[in-house]
Amino acid sequence: MAWGEGQNLGIRWEQACQLGRELHRHWELGQSYTGFTDALVRKGPTVIAALKRRFQRMMQQKAGIHWRIRGWLIFAVDGTRIEAPHTLENETGLGCAGKNKTAPQVFLTTLWHLGLGLPWDFRVGPGTTSERTHAREMIDSLPERSLLVADAGFVSYAFCRKLILGRHAFLLRVGGNVSLLTKLGFYCEEKDGIVYLWPDKCRNRPPLVLRLIVLTRGKQTVCLLTNILDPEELSDEDAMEIYALRWGEEVYHRSFKQTLKRRTLLSRTPSTCLAEAQWVVLGLWLLGLMQIMPGIPQHRSPRKWSVARSRDAVRRAMRNDPPGGPRAPRRKSLKQVLAEAMHDSYKRLGSKEARNYPRKKQEKPPGPPKIKLAETKQIQLATQFPPPIIPRRWTA
Repeated sequence: MAWGEGQNLGIRWEQACQLGRELHRHWELGQSYTGFTDALVRKGPTVIAALKRRFQRMMQQKAGIHWRIRGWLIFAVDGTRIEAPHTLENETGLGCAGKNKTAPQVFLTTLWHLGLGLPWDFRVGPGTTSERTHAREMIDSLPERSLLVADAGFVSYAFCRKLILGRHAFLLRVGGNVSLLTKLGFYCEEKDGIVYLWPDKCRNRPPLVLRLIVLTRGKQTVCLLTNILDPEELSDEDAMEIYALRWGEEVYHRSFKQTLKRRTLLSRTPSTCLAEAQWVVLGLWLLGLMQIMPGIPQHRSPRKWSVARSRDAVRRAMRNDPPGGPRAPRRKSLKQVLAEAMHDSYKRLGSKEARNYPRKKQEKPPGPPKIKLAETKQIQLATQFPPPIIPRRWTA
C-alpha cells in the first residue's frame, strides 16, 4: 500500500490484496479494509519494532565500505510535518502546529544513516510534538560511538548530555538562541574554540565542555558545536563536509512527500494517520534496501539511489508489466532494474529551481550563538564538580 498508485486507501488496499493473493496463495487475507486498519493499529507497534531491527541488520550486512565515512559512523536527525485530513477527530487528536487554518498534522522525525542514505530509526507523533523529544528517544538505538549531525534547533543541555553519557559524538549547528561560556577553567586544556554549555537552570550539574567551529560558506557563517575537542580528529574542513551531507535527509523527506505523493495522509482518525505515516516510512525504507541488497559496487555511492526510478520499477512489477519498462531492449529482473536505479551523472548547466515559486520558504539562517566570558561566581561553582572525562579517540 505504501508503494501503490491508488488515489484513496480503499483502492490501495484492494490492489495490495490482489497482489498478495497472486504471490502468496496460502495467505489468509482479511475481507475488509476497516478490519485491516483495526488490526494494524492493534498489532502495529510489535510488528514495526521487529521490522526496524531486521532492516537495521540488513543495512549493517550490506553496507560494506559505506558503513563509515572518513572513519566515522554518522547519522543525521531531522523532522518534518505531514498534513492529515480536516476531520474533527484529527483536529482534536493531532492538533494544528502551524499557522491559523493549517490542517491537522503528523510529525515525523527520522534518524538517517549518512553513508547509505537510508533511515535507521524514526518516530511519529501529533503535529505539536517536538523533534528534539523524538531524537532523545532514538539515541538508545544508535550503534556504539556514533556521530550525530543535526541542524539548529536540537542544541540543549539535556540532549547533548544524553549523547555524551551514551558515549556518542555530535556535530550540531548552533544559533542565537543558545548562550555559551568561555574561560570557565573547568577543562584543563583551555584553548581557542573551547566553550561551555551550562544554562542557569542546569547549574546543579557539571558544565558541558564543547568546541565551537565557525565556518564560512559563501556569504553565510555557519557555527557548529561538537564534543570532539581535538581538531586533528575532526578538522574544520571535515566538519563542514560532514554537515553538508546532512542535506540528504531533507531530500529523503521530500521523496516521502513528493516522489511517493504522500504529502497529505488519507486516514481520518489520529491512530490510523500515525499508522499510515509509519508504514509509508517502512515502504520507502524497504525500497532503498531492495536497491542495495544485491551489493553495492565500490565505485557507486548508495546516496545516489533514485527513489523515483525504484518506485516506477516496483509499480510496474505490481502491475505485472515488464520491469524495465515497455522500451527496455531486453527483459530484466526486478532485482537488476532496482540495482540500476541511480541518479543521472551528467552535470546540469542551469538550476532546476523555479524562479518565482509562490510557497518557497525564505527562512532567515540562524545567527551566531551568544558567547559570554565566565563570571567569578560561575568559575567558583564549576570547581565543585569533578573534571570532565574526555575520550582520547572517537573514531574506530
